[in-house]
Amino acid sequence: MALEITTNNFQSEVLDSKKVALVDFWAEWCGPCRMVGPIVEEIAGEYKDKALVGKCNVDDHGEVAAQYGIRSIPTLLFFKDGELVDRVVGAVPKNVLADKLNSLL
Repeated sequence: MALEITTNNFQSEVLDSKKVALVDFWAEWCGPCRMVGPIVEEIAGEYKDKALVGKCNVDDHGEVAAQYGIRSIPTLLFFKDGELVDRVVGAVPKNVLADKLNSLL
């Protein structure tokens, strides 16, 4: 299951993580987000020992979204060693996210 990423735990869970991290920025009302959500959950299960996979609700934690200039959702950010290294905007197939994660591992 994907970890809930919040304003309070973003630093400790994502930026300070020794693992590669994928964070899905989403909202309840967003149709494409509902399409990507189950894919992110699948990836969270498949990569649970290799990468951190989390979801950040932009309505509840807008500060984090603003910090990374997120203007449209879903936006999926990839972090390695605490640095933003890649991003995907919009609904994409699972293999696109898996390929990006695999390239960072």
